[in-house]
Formats: sequence, structure tokens, C-alpha cells
Amino acid sequence: MKIAVFSSQKHDKDFLSKANEKYKFEISYFKELLHEKNAIIAKGFDVVCCFTNDEVNEKVIQILKQNGIKIIAIRATGINNVDLKAAKKANIKVVNVPGYSPHSVAEFTIGIMLTLIRRINKASTRIKDLNFSLEGLIGEDIFGKTVGVIGMGKIGQIVANLLVCFGCEVLAYDPKKKSNTKENGILYSDLEKIYKKADIITLHCPLTQDNKHMINSKTLKLMKDGVIIINTARGALIDSSCLIENLKSGKISYLAMDVYEEEENIFSKDLSTSYIPDDIFAILLNFPNVLITAHQAFFTKNAMNVISNTTLDNIDKISKNEKCVNEQTAKI
Repeated sequence: MKIAVFSSQKHDKDFLSKANEKYKFEISYFKELLHEKNAIIAKGFDVVCCFTNDEVNEKVIQILKQNGIKIIAIRATGINNVDLKAAKKANIKVVNVPGYSPHSVAEFTIGIMLTLIRRINKASTRIKDLNFSLEGLIGEDIFGKTVGVIGMGKIGQIVANLLVCFGCEVLAYDPKKKSNTKENGILYSDLEKIYKKADIITLHCPLTQDNKHMINSKTLKLMKDGVIIINTARGALIDSSCLIENLKSGKISYLAMDVYEEEENIFSKDLSTSYIPDDIFAILLNFPNVLITAHQAFFTKNAMNVISNTTLDNIDKISKNEKCVNEQTAKI
């Protein structure tokens, strides 16, 4: 099998090459994001291997079909960037990597939450300038805070359980769970209650048509003044156009984002000698109470090993017409 890996970084090549010692596939690596204008690169390959920001829409899938692609292997959990209906019509199999390391994202979420609320990032920068003053570094206890966890998949559950251990009141939302039920110290609630009561809101849901921009000007008005918002899920869950105003007013006291709505033009690139091609993002970088990381939450050795091995195992099973539990399809 010949595999074209798009959006590849050095770490992708390192971990996939190691995993490929078992399978002996012919793998080529491309730094470019997959999209309509460059999908022709996949000509002559059997498989395209994509990441979260690759654009695998109907037009791209038509080009892939014309060029003989049989499998789209997503080396991530989220598949919102793939048109599953178009893939099914084109008879192209789609596989992903669910639950590769929920602890990596959950632990990272707690880490950035504590970093913000205790001003650790600001303190670290100040110390490097030999400023050892505590002025302006006063933080808050996470103990006793009401935290809303939106999305109770594997990651959300781990985050919620960790927060219970910290002594937080945890309100959780998941469309599959009834409101006002309590499990392991976690109270399931509706979104409106979470918006109104939570001191901290952390997002752990997949992106769908129904929840795009779920954090917006309207829902922010329901929230407490000084709410803390954490997003390690998908960038488009937050309408970034309303963030600056709400940070200036103090409605949002702290904001942490490991994902961004237009991140494909920014993340995984070295722009240190260039410029930020997004005005909102550039302004957000200058807020002292905003912490931005570049889609790093998943990025541990454990996770990369699982992602690489599962991706190639998915491809191996599909190529042999064996059952693959990670195959994703759509009803037409």
C-alpha cells in the first residue's frame, strides 16, 4: 500500500516510520494541508493520511476517487473535516483513531487551567527578567469552584473526575445523559444552567453542525462576570469574533485555547519571521490573561505511539478486507 501523509511534521514521520517497521507500507510525507488545489498530489497512492485541519470535503473526495484513493485514514479522533457521505458515495473507506490517549488531553486541560488561575505563565516570564515581585500575581483556589464540563466522552469524564478530586462542584453536559442525574460526584445538567452557574467552563465535545459557535455573544451574556473558558476540543466551538470585547469588559477573566477556529493558517507553522494572518488571533496574543497553545494537548509520546500504530493497523485491516472497528461511515 502506498500512503500519502498530509500535514506531516517531523514527529509524524518519526512515529509513523517506527510503527511501519511492522507493516512495510510505502509512505511519503507532505507538509502541505490537503485541500482542493493540491489533492492531485495523491495521484498514484492508495491511501491519504490526514490530520484535523486537512480539508476533505466533497470536491476533494471526488479528486481522490479519480486518482485511485481507496482509504482516507484520519490520524485523530475528530472527523468533522471529512464529508462521510461523499466518501461513501465514492466507495472510499474512512478510518480514525478514537480514544488514543484521553489522559493526555485531560491532564493538559487541568494544567492550563491551573496555569491561568495561578498566573504561572506570567510569573515565569517575569522571573526570566529578574523581576521577583509578587505584585499582580495573586491567584485563586480551584478548590470550591463550580466547573462546567461540556462533553462527557472519555476526555471529559477524566477531566470531571480530576476536578472532583480538586474539590470542585462539577456540572456536566452530554446530550446522551439526562439532567439532574448524579454520578461519582458529577451532576449532569443542561447547558443553560452550566452557563449561568459555572466559574470555569471547559469544552470537550466534538464539533457538529448543532454546536458550532456554542460559545457566542448570546451565551456569554448568560455567564458569570469573570468566567474562565478553556477549549482543548475544536476551535469553532467558540465564535472568536466575540472574544476581544468580552475580555476587555471582564466578562471573561481568563481564556485558554489549544485550538482556534482558523488555526490551519497558523498552527504547525513557524511564523517568527513573518506575521499572523488573522487579526483577531494577533490581538488575543497580547492579552495577559489569555493562554494560547498550538494544538498541543494531545501531544505526548504515549499518544503519538497509539495514533501511529492504530492508523497503520486501520489501513492494514481495510486493505485486507478485514473488520475494522475504527471505520467511520454515514447513512445516505
